[in-house]
Amino acid sequence: MKAAVVRKNSDGYVDIVEKELRPIKANEALVDVEYCGVCHTDLHVAHGDFGEKPGRVLGHEGIGIVKEIGKDVKSLKIGDRVSIAWFFEGCGHCEYCNTGRETFCREVKNAGYTADGGMAEQAIVVADYAVKVPEGLDPAEASSITCAGVTTYKAIKVSKIRPGQWIAIYGAGGLGNLAIQYAKNVFNAKVIAVDINDEKLALAKEIGADLTINSLNEDAAKVIQEKCGGAHAAVVTAVAKAAFNSAVDCLRATGVVVAVGLPVETMDLSIPRTVLDGIEVVGSLVGTREDLREAFQFGAEGKVKPIVQTRSLNEVNDIIDEMLAGKIEGRMVIDMKK
Repeated sequence: MKAAVVRKNSDGYVDIVEKELRPIKANEALVDVEYCGVCHTDLHVAHGDFGEKPGRVLGHEGIGIVKEIGKDVKSLKIGDRVSIAWFFEGCGHCEYCNTGRETFCREVKNAGYTADGGMAEQAIVVADYAVKVPEGLDPAEASSITCAGVTTYKAIKVSKIRPGQWIAIYGAGGLGNLAIQYAKNVFNAKVIAVDINDEKLALAKEIGADLTINSLNEDAAKVIQEKCGGAHAAVVTAVAKAAFNSAVDCLRATGVVVAVGLPVETMDLSIPRTVLDGIEVVGSLVGTREDLREAFQFGAEGKVKPIVQTRSLNEVNDIIDEMLAGKIEGRMVIDMKK
């Protein structure tokens, strides 16, 4: 089978290689991959930012059809459409796995990082960790929900936003456009979109943002304080220190910043303001299997519609260049049939 693997020198790109999969184990399933989205985290893995992973098959936004199941598998059957997600497997018995926080398991495996992922014609999954895709959800769109969707859905949950309150979404790209839709259509919040790209902000307005701000031209935090009295919460999907700092400054007292993007920097935080205004700063790491089931269902109901473009596996390095240049709206998805 063909697969996109991290290069030996971890230069930020991939090689398309022929790879043979091992036989599946008793608790696993073999999946014929249909689609796999390309996420910014894939770029970090390809570049070795989280530790070099030469030869690793990238991809944690995979969707495919179960072709074969192991002898002990009860949760899946041949023909099911399932996810190949970042949360690939937990230990199943630690305090995090047992208290609804399984993504923080200290023995966690992540697709496309510590386990081979879905950017290949076939993939092996641990059956109980592959989430079924509901009827009515387009598989190319489901691929985007598998990471970008569930990540932003969980982040908005963590923000504790309530109907009618203001939430600022920093970054209106692949994650941000889904965050806007979940915040608006599922949580019934008032949404502020902040970005440095006018085209992305125009799209944000189209999909439901109540207020859009180009932070290259305006001080976003100041505008949000003046027009909204401060945001009740902010979710930062952007990968820039400036966005995190602005998100803190845009909040009203007792506001919550949820960190999602992963810039390799530190953010500034005023201790007196954090204490005196009761500001909360929380990290949110993708979502659990149950979060993904919920996120999928809202997509199937039409409340969230990922914006995707499909490309071929051979175009992955071109997509990486376009992502680095900030040229992509929505999500690029590899169609394994192209």
